[in-house]
Amino acid sequence: MVDVALVYPPTCDPTAPYLSVPTLTAWLRREGISVLPIDGNVGAWDWLLRRDRLAPLAERARKRLDRLERKGRLVHVEQLAYAALWQARGDAEHAPGSIDDAVAVLRDRTRFFEPADYDAAIATVESALRLVGAAHAPLTVSFTAYRTPFSFTTPAAIADDARAERDPFCEYFGALAGELAGARPRVVGISVAFPGQLQPAYSLAHRLARELPDAHLTIGGPAVTQLLSRLSGDRLARALAPFHSAILFEGELALTELVRAVVRGESPSGAIRGEQIEDMSRLPAPDFTGLPLDRYFAPELVLPYDPTRGCYWGKCTFCHYGLAEVGTAAYRERPVDAMMQHLGELASKHAVSRFYFSQDSVSPKTCLKLARAIRDAGKPWKWATDMRPEKSLTPERCAELAEGGAIAMAYGVESAAPRVLKLIDKGVPVETVETAIANLAGAGVAVEAMCFTDFPTETAREAHATIAMLERLREHVALFICGEFDLTHGALVAQRPSDFGIAETWQLAGDELGLGLFWTERRPPKSDAERTKIDDALGALSAKWRLSRYPWAGALSTAHTLLWYERFGPDVFKRLAAVTRGRPGEAATKTALSRFDVVALAERAHEHEGAIWHELVHERRAVSPALYRELAARVPHATPSPTRVHYRAGYVGATGRRPSHAVNAAKIW
Repeated sequence: MVDVALVYPPTCDPTAPYLSVPTLTAWLRREGISVLPIDGNVGAWDWLLRRDRLAPLAERARKRLDRLERKGRLVHVEQLAYAALWQARGDAEHAPGSIDDAVAVLRDRTRFFEPADYDAAIATVESALRLVGAAHAPLTVSFTAYRTPFSFTTPAAIADDARAERDPFCEYFGALAGELAGARPRVVGISVAFPGQLQPAYSLAHRLARELPDAHLTIGGPAVTQLLSRLSGDRLARALAPFHSAILFEGELALTELVRAVVRGESPSGAIRGEQIEDMSRLPAPDFTGLPLDRYFAPELVLPYDPTRGCYWGKCTFCHYGLAEVGTAAYRERPVDAMMQHLGELASKHAVSRFYFSQDSVSPKTCLKLARAIRDAGKPWKWATDMRPEKSLTPERCAELAEGGAIAMAYGVESAAPRVLKLIDKGVPVETVETAIANLAGAGVAVEAMCFTDFPTETAREAHATIAMLERLREHVALFICGEFDLTHGALVAQRPSDFGIAETWQLAGDELGLGLFWTERRPPKSDAERTKIDDALGALSAKWRLSRYPWAGALSTAHTLLWYERFGPDVFKRLAAVTRGRPGEAATKTALSRFDVVALAERAHEHEGAIWHELVHERRAVSPALYRELAARVPHATPSPTRVHYRAGYVGATGRRPSHAVNAAKIW
């Protein structure tokens, strides 16, 4: 029997361990509490992304498609399923036979760094993810998302998505429940860092509640804190099921007391507010012992470490990040001597030399102190982190960062429009940002720029200013991302919307957990034509780098990207931009007859789906399966129109039609 099992659930990055379970493990073990740590994320993906798992899913997808092909007409939800299953037809034929080699490439110290092999491997993994989603349609699943049409709107929807036919991790969760039953933990704690983990965490908990009825189930982590800290009373009680308790905010002290209470025979319940660790010198080094460090999807291990917690600036009005009700948590630092001791312990114990300093935002001054200590100690450690582009980052200091092991820095650039930066309260003018980027790149460190458009009231000209800045800095920027503003409950913009040109915000009736937050501006700052031009400009700019989706090489702040920088240099993703990427099964394009014109059907179904959700969100401002069915019933049925279709993994197109008509399942749900 162990006192507590700590589980990190799918779905997120399987290329490196995450910090929450090792941090809690180290603290609890020091307190004399026995711990069984489980990385259920890499465990789930390692279990699922295998030929013997994907082959039955391919057969399941084929049978679902065959049933739809025999129908005389398709209603709206069947049209969506038909499109998704056709999109995955090539994936069903390609992924099972290729997945084992693809995963092997990601763990191979030679083939991982061969661009052709690497590209084929990640294309196959993406193909497998599409297959998993289609076999369980309507599901979109990736290493960042887990979505169904009504996911996480009500406890009933959560329980429904936990059913075996809806959950691709069901069998793995069964095996994990068996492992836990053998260990007989008094407490099972599930740590949820990202929203994409919420449904799998609850699905696992429903399974554990049945199979480990004597264990106390608790949940915690940033995503859970941001969800449950807004709820109270009956809504909170309903949201907690099937857990006995939840620990909000920082968990070390609260989890310690909870485990001891359960060992004493007590039954803690409800939402428990954790106490913030003010003195970071109290924290031991994270303890990765017991995790499957040889099973991550990378050839070399990159370990996370948190030299600090919280954000030392803490004023950005768009930000709600980490373990805080609003904004970010208060900034705290470990002593530099402790950082060096911990990194040395981790390097020696696990034979690693690469780290990602994981926190909200580390002070450049602290990074510089640590880099000097690493340099002066002659350590071969390499690292990356997130940082604000400060005026203090002179050429001399940037050179010291590089001498102390810095490989990459992700800068929060946000925007290049002075008015928008003032609204954001970034505290760093554009000129300082550009100078900091140039200085760090000049020192040989890969600079990653994080930007976004569509902050409330941002004009088209201001959006283009950000794009123009990235173009000017192309020589210095190793990678960039330019997303779109998304309003979150804990951001200052959501607390004071009228100050930012927002006319109103609302949540949907029927969304009991309140994850969705919608808003309108007092006046639209951009026309549709201007938005199209912005998208086109971003597309043209992006083509000058080899940008990838998270967590692959070419995405910001990932283990794979760090390894590629180290091997090939900070400009690797610009040099690779001219190299054509291959696709899985490209040489095996096939032709088949679809009973319904799948390309035209998918386009129409996508349009109808968008119209349904627009009415639900913006007109009725309510969501439920019943309301959805009411609107879906108005969509015209699809009738047979046999069409010859070209397909391969990731592509479906009708004969004679341009590839731009390819069905994109990610846009359907």
